[in-house]
This record gives sequence, structure tokens and C-alpha cells, in this order.
Amino acid sequence: MDPLGIKGTYSFTPRVHGDQRGSFHEWFRDDALRTVTGHGLNLAQANCSVSSKGALRGVHFADVPPGQAKYVTCLRGAILDVVVDLRVGSPTFGQWESVRLDDESRRCLYVAEGVGHAFMALTDDATVIYLCSEPYAPGREHGVHPLDPEIGIEWPAGIEPVLSGKDAEAPTLQEALDAGLLPSYQDCLDHYAKLGLPV
Repeated sequence: MDPLGIKGTYSFTPRVHGDQRGSFHEWFRDDALRTVTGHGLNLAQANCSVSSKGALRGVHFADVPPGQAKYVTCLRGAILDVVVDLRVGSPTFGQWESVRLDDESRRCLYVAEGVGHAFMALTDDATVIYLCSEPYAPGREHGVHPLDPEIGIEWPAGIEPVLSGKDAEAPTLQEALDAGLLPSYQDCLDHYAKLGLPV
């Protein structure tokens, strides 16, 4: 697993074994995650989304604690997966980083609690699955507008973004900050320490 520039996010490109029958790969290994992060993923929920080209989901995050860590991969097609540091007080607060996930590289992405997550489908029928450390709880789930110019995510040119009504009405980063919706970096560090994550 390779760390990204935002603390608590990692990418992983598995070794794909292929022959005349097709291919096989291990897309998640708890021991590998433990080696890098210091803790495993408390698997509480597994999600699957199928998106048409241009579908833009996120930027989503949950209250910390407990937050919701995610381990994401794209089974079919391709997406641009984006992480945004929403942890108030973090050295990289407001910064974002993107990783292409697709059905060729089989690359995966780990997103720690408190980090915002979004993706745009680059193909039709982009099929994304993600493992979550906590179940969905509407009362602690939030979003920040994925097209907020203050964040400035560089979504692919030439693809018209299609947002859900909820994501289209999400606050900007500044509005979420002013409303006290964003997690504090210290709360996240305290939570990571309880999980055994190096802080």
C-alpha cells in the first residue's frame, strides 16, 4: 500500500493473476492494511454502486467518532476517486487528491475516518464496491459540495457532472465549517490512536 499526500489515505494496486480462464486477484487483505495503518478495517457494511458516465457522488463524510473508514475499488469501467481533507486543524485541511480506479489496474483506495470521499464515473456502468467500518447512519452523515471552487477539485474536462439532489444542495467547505459540521483533526487523531493507527 502506498500513502497518498493526505494522512490516512492509501492506494493499493494488487497483483492480478491471469490465464486462459480469466483473472484472479486479492483486492483486500486485512493483514496488509494492518501493516500499513496499524489496525484492520472493522467491516460493518459493504456497498455497491452502478453509475452512468458523469455521475458524481460526494463529497461525503461522517461525524468522528466513530466516522466511517472506506476501502474502495472499481469492478467495472472507471472512476476518478477523490479524497478531501475535511479535518479542521489538519496540515492539509481543504486539500484534495485523486486516484483513477478501473477494471484494468484493479487499484484500491483506503480512506480514513474524517476524510471526505467522492468519485465521478468516467464510463457508463461504472461499478464501485466499498467496504465500510461503520454502517450508514443518516444522522451523522454529511456532505460538502463537490464543485465548490474553494476546494477546486479538477474533475475531468468534457464530462458533464450529474449530482443527486442531496449532493447538489450540500454546503460549501466554508459553509460546512461555519456550521460546525466538519470533524476536528484532534478528534480524528484521538480516534485513530484508539484504533491503533500511528498518529
